[in-house]
Amino acid sequence: MSLLTVMFVADICGKPGRQATAHMIKPLKEEFEVDYVIANVENAAGGFGITPEMSRKMFAYGIDLQTSGNHIWDRVQILEYIAETPRLLRPGNYPPGVPGSGAFVDTVGTHKIGVLNLMGRTYMNNIDCPFRQAARDVEQMSKETPVIFVDFHAEATSEKQALAHYLDGRVSALIGTHTHVPTADERISPEGTAYLTDAGMTGPQDSIIGMDKGPSLGRFVTGMPKRFTTASGDVKIMGVIVRIDADTGAAKHIERFSRGFDLSDVQNNGSSGMD
Repeated sequence: MSLLTVMFVADICGKPGRQATAHMIKPLKEEFEVDYVIANVENAAGGFGITPEMSRKMFAYGIDLQTSGNHIWDRVQILEYIAETPRLLRPGNYPPGVPGSGAFVDTVGTHKIGVLNLMGRTYMNNIDCPFRQAARDVEQMSKETPVIFVDFHAEATSEKQALAHYLDGRVSALIGTHTHVPTADERISPEGTAYLTDAGMTGPQDSIIGMDKGPSLGRFVTGMPKRFTTASGDVKIMGVIVRIDADTGAAKHIERFSRGFDLSDVQNNGSSGMD
């Protein structure tokens, strides 16, 4: 059996998340003997969107493919870039005519991996059906590879679980993103599909889903709009490791990871070109 080890990095939030990613990807790849790295980057620019420059740096840090979600369009300069960058995915169930793509098949050594990015509709944007889009994309990608990894960017736990059951045995892994709060329900179904409701967040944990607590609390208490800024305390890189039988596409192992990152090391020693 030939195992393919995939590392998924949870939602990268703001500059602290980018710095943690820049310094931690390489040692984590060595620790887990990773073959392929996927990261959700939709919050990389101050918590809202990502710029082309930031995306290019993410690739340079060792990320092979980037996924996103509802904040992908928050930076207007991404429109042209995503149209010409197939390894930066947006949710595939946006309607036809939207720039970019939600699926990509990549080569990893002598094997291939298909990556699918979808977004939920419960408490989210009213876009096309993720279930029907998933069925179409999985059918197409399975013609090239049995290894298919899904980032499902959704609010409702029930919707994430439902899609995992819908795709059970047809995909290698379905990992949930969006809430920035990690869950502890990782499992592998009898049909060989690995699942986790939410991988968490790469960024400041002493926060409210990555943002400074003051403005977030103010909005909840008063109902008034507030300007959100990325927090900085207790930075961690979070995610999940999935080991997959490259010949059959069945997941064999899944484990969450969470590693602390000391921002003062960057501030004291300089970023060495890494932000």
